[in-house]
Amino acid sequence: MAYGQDSRAMGAEEVAAKVKAMERPEPALWTYYIIRAVLSGPGILITLPYLYFRYHTLRYRFDEEGIHMKVGILFRREINLTYARIQDIHLKSGLLQRWFGLANVEVQTASGSSGAELVVEGFKDYEAIRDVLYTKMRGYHARQSQASLTSSGDALMDVASGSGEIPSAPAEAVGLLLSIRDELRRTREALEKRHDPAPLPPVLPGSTPHV
Repeated sequence: MAYGQDSRAMGAEEVAAKVKAMERPEPALWTYYIIRAVLSGPGILITLPYLYFRYHTLRYRFDEEGIHMKVGILFRREINLTYARIQDIHLKSGLLQRWFGLANVEVQTASGSSGAELVVEGFKDYEAIRDVLYTKMRGYHARQSQASLTSSGDALMDVASGSGEIPSAPAEAVGLLLSIRDELRRTREALEKRHDPAPLPPVLPGSTPHV
């Protein structure tokens, strides 16, 4: 049953629990690896052993913090990618992969590299993995943005009320605005004093006031 049909019968929490339980790639990946090695021609002598150990050592873990991948025996490679670092997610599938119902979930970060930081492969529920990762990524960024707005709002309220410290990030801008405010206030007071009429001398009894 395809993921699109499963998603109608499963809630978001059930889908997330299903993805969380995924660790080892499906056997279809090994079949795909074999055909890839055969198509490489003479290179099968190197490609097939490499893909064999890759398939049997490839492990994933999806938890509340992020994605974790490890692969290899002699030269073990481990990648720990938190949801906070995820910038974009893409699905990539070649003709042979589509034949086996597989696709790569490519996870990109803001590291500046054009390639994917981590690739999840070997699962037929790749759309479920993509959707769960998107949900985790957006949820984290939304909470981060809300916390940043709340912190900035509280800091500005403290500055406006004359209590608290000016936050380090906008300190120069706030200081400049305060100095402009003070300068405008002094200028207004000077103009008001300049345009005020001079007080008239007191009129003594029996004298004629000067006009």
